[in-house]
Amino acid sequence: MTTTTRPTAKAKVQNSTKPADEAGSTEMPSVTPSPRPTSKIASVIALLERKQGATLVELTEATGWQPHSACAALTGLKKKGYVLEKSKRHDVTCYHVAVRA
Repeated sequence: MTTTTRPTAKAKVQNSTKPADEAGSTEMPSVTPSPRPTSKIASVIALLERKQGATLVELTEATGWQPHSACAALTGLKKKGYVLEKSKRHDVTCYHVAVRA
């Protein structure tokens, strides 16, 4: 039976190290960070803060979430201190932020 030995981590590092003049510049190019796109939860809060509030269908269309995920987001907002009111709009439940956290 033939066994092969693996180089140790120290040997790998020593083998891959190049002198500074061969490796090139070690400075990272300056990259301007792009602004973070609006988060889905921010979109949900914006919909809920409207005068007419938002229905579950409106929340799922705006975020692409399943209805159970949109309901979980509402629960999460309650845990963060938002006070949500429920009302009816054309026989559909509508949610509205009464008190912002």
